Amino acid sequence: MSASRAGHSPRAALPVEPWCVREPSVDLTTLAQTESLFALSNGHLGLRGNLDEGEPNATPGTYLGSFFENHPLPYPEGGYGYPESGQTLVNVTNGKIMRLLVDDEPFDVRYGDLLTHERRLDLRGGVLERHVDWVSPAGKRVRVRSTRLVSFTHRAVAGIEYEVEAVGDPVRLILQSELVTNEAPPEVDSEDPRVAQALDNPLVAVSQDVEQGGVVMLHRTRQSGLTMAAGMDHEVHVDGRYDVEHDARPDWARTTIVTTLAPGERLRVVKYLAYGWSARRSEPALRDQVAAALTAARYAGWQGLVDSQRAYLDDFWGCADVEVDGDPVLQQAVRFSLFHVLQAGARSERRGIGAKGLTGTGYNGHTFWDIEGFVLPLLTLTAPDAAANALRWRASTLDLARQRAATLGLAGAAFPWRTIDGEETSAYWPAGTAAFHLNADIARAFEQYRRITGDDSLEVSCGLEVLVETARLWLSLGHHDRHGRWHLDGVTGPDEYTAVVDDNVFTNLMAARNLRAAADAVARHPEQSRTLGVTTEESAAWRDAAEAVHLPYDKELGVHPQCNSFTRYAEWEFTDPEDDRPLMLRAPYFQLYRKQVVKQADLVLAMQWFPDAFTDEERARNFDYYEKRTVRDSSLSAAAQSVIAARTGHLRLAHDYLHEAALVDLRDLHGNTSQGLHIASLAGAWNALVEGFGGMREDGERLRLEPTLPAAIDRLSFRLRWRGARVRVEITADEVRCSLPGQPDASADLLLYDELLTVTGAGEVVRPLRSREPLLPTPTQPPGRAPEPARTSADVVS
Repeated sequence: MSASRAGHSPRAALPVEPWCVREPSVDLTTLAQTESLFALSNGHLGLRGNLDEGEPNATPGTYLGSFFENHPLPYPEGGYGYPESGQTLVNVTNGKIMRLLVDDEPFDVRYGDLLTHERRLDLRGGVLERHVDWVSPAGKRVRVRSTRLVSFTHRAVAGIEYEVEAVGDPVRLILQSELVTNEAPPEVDSEDPRVAQALDNPLVAVSQDVEQGGVVMLHRTRQSGLTMAAGMDHEVHVDGRYDVEHDARPDWARTTIVTTLAPGERLRVVKYLAYGWSARRSEPALRDQVAAALTAARYAGWQGLVDSQRAYLDDFWGCADVEVDGDPVLQQAVRFSLFHVLQAGARSERRGIGAKGLTGTGYNGHTFWDIEGFVLPLLTLTAPDAAANALRWRASTLDLARQRAATLGLAGAAFPWRTIDGEETSAYWPAGTAAFHLNADIARAFEQYRRITGDDSLEVSCGLEVLVETARLWLSLGHHDRHGRWHLDGVTGPDEYTAVVDDNVFTNLMAARNLRAAADAVARHPEQSRTLGVTTEESAAWRDAAEAVHLPYDKELGVHPQCNSFTRYAEWEFTDPEDDRPLMLRAPYFQLYRKQVVKQADLVLAMQWFPDAFTDEERARNFDYYEKRTVRDSSLSAAAQSVIAARTGHLRLAHDYLHEAALVDLRDLHGNTSQGLHIASLAGAWNALVEGFGGMREDGERLRLEPTLPAAIDRLSFRLRWRGARVRVEITADEVRCSLPGQPDASADLLLYDELLTVTGAGEVVRPLRSREPLLPTPTQPPGRAPEPARTSADVVS
């Protein structure tokens, strides 16, 4: 996956606070970034953090999970098996708009006198709050307060509480609450004009129904044939007289409220929104579904929605919160990361999770391998129902994956490199189709879910079939040489600067894990496996290939080549660091593919995911070798480098990389937060904390902990779910404490360092913290590629 780097683009100034992200004053130059940072979502519905009045904006955005439009893919030179159609996320009907006129003058932050303007994303309450004190050009002063939420408990519902207070003088207010379809096309992460064309008026009006308190509108995409419905309803609270009008046209609907306020009086309007879409259901059914969601929202009431939102998040934080004493910058960033990862997947419910969640149009809304690789492990440990639903979505696309494998002349199933609905849409096969490790990443996510939750129902319902079909893919893709070693040729690993290679270590290890997992699952479910046509000979062949997998090793250098012959490639000649970033925009892939330059953690990621496949010395030498060649032109890299830096004893470097992963969006480190948040990097930040400094990993069917702390962090505490128990781990400079708070009847077995422990709800287990000394000096990075030193002061403003 590509990434761009920030040059001199402005970044939002956000104070460091433990439970919120706050913008003290509006800055129009950073509007695109804050629209992503302040986005609200539940996985089904996403609202970018646009201002309530709709203007000014950088990228208007309202998204529904997996709601997309097709567009043709460009091929100057086509080839057999190339995908024919691309997909891009559609900006659907915008229900966020609340236009306010004060004595006929529109409230707009660019005009009049803006005395105060503050926005605050409350990570515990799950709401976006806004407070404004504004004087119109005619001298009329009003205070505006709004609160916005996308409900976790009501999947289809969002809401806005909008309040206006007159200050000093009487004012006449006109509030126009709107639904607007086919807004100006948003910024698109593509240079292909056909993508922009697909998003130019992508929705065709179907119907508009004016209801007692608002409107329900239906639209359909032109090419993909998907139908969506959006509705709004209102409650009006004001002491004096007011009038309400409703109007609806093909692409917009408006509810207008007019009233007069004396000084100190307030107009309060609650706007309920509901959204739904389907490729199969009838238009009346979809309309009625949205109308029913609005009825449920009114029944709950605004306070009911707010209370249920807080209760949902209280439960989440109770088994997911991370506390970092001594580093308030990281404390804020990791909670921000957890919140947005939850938003991306909480209610996606059998639809894919995009690389940007529903925060922007980056990557055209596509799902990639990093969802199973980074996001689902976090969700499995903190919100397992969300992870299970994401895995059910993958399994639902299995027939398409089988068709893709057949097109490629392979057995089993080949899942798509980038997609929205399960169809392959990657037009660049060296970094797409050839990255077969995606299939093992998916299998790993299924296996992790079973091990972490102890629940095999997902494996029975759909996971077994995925494991079997991906194992069949690997067996048809690999081959044994004359010495009996098993190889995978012509593949691409996580490093997209080294493509179409033989025996990529990460891919070979992942394939072997996939093959073993499939064979073990078949043994657990013999009858179901027989219905899938699995024979004893086939599962034995899977085990044979896994045992014989070849892992290249350079004895002279004492390191593992990332792929066969990688260590004999020519070295990359680094020049001006700023001019070289990212390399893919400065150098042809022809040069990148044949040099020792690494876009993102590849062999290093293999060491993170397969800690037992490498000795301590191999890990230290490999890390030292690849640090000098890794440029981190992908946001996926820093988290993995942080984990391995911690495991090799380079704790300050691990801390620096952790900051980079966690602050990628809060400080717009890659210069493209405007297109949406880096959901996998945010998940990776949690992984880096919990796996790196917490030393947490699976050890077969058990949880293993090998914690350590850098000098700058005084205390680290994290919570997670393990086999139905809520585990809390607290690490200080001297001790490690493990407990199951509030669960008197629960117990959990875990390995703390090398000691097998049973933790119960009756009390905590306390052991000394062990130090971790590096075997080699701290490694160096390419010129200009060292991570910025972690700045932990609470006074730091990004």
